[in-house]
Amino acid sequence: MKKFTDFPYSSILVLGLAKSGTAAAQTLLANDKKVIVNDRNAREHDEIVVNLRKMGADVIVGSHPISILDEIEIVVKNPGIPYDNPIAAEAVKRGIPIITEIELAFHLADGPIIAVTGSNGKTTTTTLVTEMLRESDVPVKVAGNIGIVATEAVHDLGENEKLVLELSSFQLQGIEKFKPATAVLLNIFEAHLDYHKTLDNYKQAKFNIFRNQTAQDYLVYNADDASIAKVIHQAKAKLVPFSVSKKLETGAWADDSYIYFNGEKLISRKEIVLVGEHNLENILAAVACGKLNGATNEGIRKVLMTFTGVRHRLQFVGNLNGRLFYNDSKATNILAAQKALSAFRQPIILLAGGLDRGNEFTDLLPFLKNVKTMVVFGQTAGKLKQLAKEAGIQTIIDAENVQDAVEKAYPTSKENDVILLSPACASWDQYRTFEERGDIFVQAVHKLK
Repeated sequence: MKKFTDFPYSSILVLGLAKSGTAAAQTLLANDKKVIVNDRNAREHDEIVVNLRKMGADVIVGSHPISILDEIEIVVKNPGIPYDNPIAAEAVKRGIPIITEIELAFHLADGPIIAVTGSNGKTTTTTLVTEMLRESDVPVKVAGNIGIVATEAVHDLGENEKLVLELSSFQLQGIEKFKPATAVLLNIFEAHLDYHKTLDNYKQAKFNIFRNQTAQDYLVYNADDASIAKVIHQAKAKLVPFSVSKKLETGAWADDSYIYFNGEKLISRKEIVLVGEHNLENILAAVACGKLNGATNEGIRKVLMTFTGVRHRLQFVGNLNGRLFYNDSKATNILAAQKALSAFRQPIILLAGGLDRGNEFTDLLPFLKNVKTMVVFGQTAGKLKQLAKEAGIQTIIDAENVQDAVEKAYPTSKENDVILLSPACASWDQYRTFEERGDIFVQAVHKLK
């Protein structure tokens, strides 16, 4: 890791601790910056508060005093804190820049950064790229929304090691100079409007992934996505498209039989074990990104012939008496649930529900043809019950939570049924994270066994 060379700020407010805020504060202190930390939910005797004070930070907990902005030049904001937070809103009003810790990681990283974003498929694509590079003996480390915090990852990044980052719109909204050597833009769909307020704001945050790229960089993009097609001409990077619907002269594409890159046939689709048509986009994006960064055909083939999915994203949990259980807890929006439902041809028992963000679920209707039973839970249970009735689903079951949903779903199932957790909602009404929700689903399945 190098020291800051072109980070012109000396007095910094870190707003919010958690993993990214803590890592950002520690990194700034290690680079001899004046650091004020503010976290309303932290307490005076929390271990991290005590440790940061020992390192030299001024840590303010329990409230958000606006006066702390009088002493600082820039805010490093935890990505999850919305911009209508009192401190963030006042900083915007005063013209004080707000960044997230990936901006710090960029200033400290010695090697090339690969950055992956999109409304859906980020984790799968990031994992595929990382594994393809590893199988090709390319030194690589993964961070961001997956694994460790980016600023932690750069601390011991090897001289020739690539850094692969999974990035959310929350992280990308807070950048100044962040510039990946390879950016991957998977897709754009309506999401996180409670945070971004408008669809255009959300899109602009996502498009930040290529804003600072130059002609020496690469942008891997979805040539089938209309929202991306409208803005791709703004990019200065070398464009590398992927498509599931058409043959391309350059980039990655697929027909019914094979995967191709730059006209070269790489692997038969029959050899790929990752289920779901939606994952074809992720595979093509990963192939393009991998090839641009040194992945070999052999390394790509090995990954695609063995990779069955990431945890909580159409993760195969097991077979119990002919019933197939899939954990898709990461389906925190309607689009993700649509793609999960499209992955199966056999009868489905759908477990769905969670945080009510005010949206309706009518866009799920065309995807419920194979759903024989719906088990609903959480704040959106009532809306989903109404949806199930509109879809003509005969069996609709109320459940208290995910564990209860599994216990009630199994007795209604038959051999060859898929029992699918794909909530179409965020988890925060009942669970801290979608990972916690998915883990409870997996535990409940194992208890059935």
